[in-house]
Amino acid sequence: MRLTRRAVLAIPLLAGVPARAQPGFPSRPVRIVVAFTAGGTTDIIARLVGAQLERRWGQPVVIDNRPGAGGNIGTEHVVRSAPDGYTLLVGSVGPLAVNVSLYRNLSYDPRRDLTPVVLLAGVPNVLVVRADSPARDVPGLVAVARARPATLSYASTGAGTSSHLSGVMLDGMAGISTIHVSYRGAVALNDLLAGRVDFMFATIPSVVEQIRAGRLRALAVTSTARSRALPEVPTMVELGFPDFDASSWFGIVAPPRTPRDVVERIAEDALAVLRDPAIERAMVEGGADPIGSGPEEFAAFIDREVTRWAAIVRASGATPE
Repeated sequence: MRLTRRAVLAIPLLAGVPARAQPGFPSRPVRIVVAFTAGGTTDIIARLVGAQLERRWGQPVVIDNRPGAGGNIGTEHVVRSAPDGYTLLVGSVGPLAVNVSLYRNLSYDPRRDLTPVVLLAGVPNVLVVRADSPARDVPGLVAVARARPATLSYASTGAGTSSHLSGVMLDGMAGISTIHVSYRGAVALNDLLAGRVDFMFATIPSVVEQIRAGRLRALAVTSTARSRALPEVPTMVELGFPDFDASSWFGIVAPPRTPRDVVERIAEDALAVLRDPAIERAMVEGGADPIGSGPEEFAAFIDREVTRWAAIVRASGATPE
């Protein structure tokens, strides 16, 4: 997303947080793993926050993209990493809450094998079609799908992601049948724009520029409240789907047994980054709503999300494909 990438470059000139290096952690470069491809929402948020942590710490913060298996490959790498704070994960709802129910024999449990640090932001999905689509709104899309069963296709950023399960939920709640086409990360948007698929539930930061430029039409958001970035777009709840809540979220986690003082230092500095007005403005303009919950709150949040998404996965019959 160009807007947020420009914001990442511009914020060091805007933010009022001085760069500082203190004794102790970190005394060398910190690596932030992103379990998806570059250019997607997880990557954008990781780079935005990582750039500001680098300024605060006076140490390089390197983004390491390790995509694959719905986010499991990068997440498992962090689970196996040294618990010293120098390898972190900016994780999302898929690998941190959904996949434990979706994948059989998953090698990690996010509640047991990762250390929550800070919940960074919530990001609704937005249901989008190309600007030339005959579907002007959600009822129009549903009508087309009913008239042409099992012909409309939707892209997702991977099996088990919220973009995938949002499509499964739409099929079930609207009584339609559509075709799921899974992609590795941000490549999905290219095929939507090229007309190879018909619609997509995408995180707002990944498509907001395309919406504002008129290349995509936003039909609805999947959060229970309207997005601060797209306040004119209705929620699925408003449109007659009362149980439709499929928002994404993003947070920093560390390997298991990371020392408490290191976790608290990372959380303190990440929370300070989120409180900076320039960062908040960049996130909202890019489609994310900053949250800023610390380790205990984030741990409790992950527990609730694992339970909630387990029910959705069971009801949907979704599989990793």
